[in-house]
Amino acid sequence: MPTLTALLNLAHQRAAELYLPYQGALTPAEAHQVWRLAPGAKLIDVRSNAERHFVGYIPGTVNLEWQLWPSGQVNASFLTQLRQAVDPESLVMFICRGGGRSDKAARLATQSGYNNCYNVLEGFEGPPDANKQRGRIGGWKFSNLPWEQE
Repeated sequence: MPTLTALLNLAHQRAAELYLPYQGALTPAEAHQVWRLAPGAKLIDVRSNAERHFVGYIPGTVNLEWQLWPSGQVNASFLTQLRQAVDPESLVMFICRGGGRSDKAARLATQSGYNNCYNVLEGFEGPPDANKQRGRIGGWKFSNLPWEQE
C-alpha cells in the first residue's frame, strides 16, 4: 500500500498537470486510503441530502450541500457551514456524484483560506457509460469502497 506522502504527491502532481488551483486530485481508492491514513482528514460529501438518501452515502463524511434540493440553487451558506464543520488547517477532500460540484467546492475552499483541499475524481457514482447510466465505469461505489443505503 502506498504511503500517505506518496498518495498526496501523486494527487498534487495530477492537479498540477490539470492546472487545478487546489492541492490535489485523488481517485476514489486513493481518497479512501488518504482518509484512513491521515489523522483528522475530512471527506466532505457535497451532494444533496436527496442524493445521499436515494443513491447511498459514505459513512463518516461531513455532509454539506453545494446545491440545494429541489431548486438546484447554489447553497449561499456553504462556506459558512464549511467553516463551522472543518478546521481550515485540515486535509479536506470533496466528493459529489461525478466530480464537478466537488471541484467547485475545492476551488471555493482554497480561495477562502483552506490550503489542503483535494477533489475526488469520478465522485460517488462515476461518469455515465454509453447508456448514460452511472456506477458502471468509475466512482466510489464502482471501486467497492465502503458505502451504505438508507
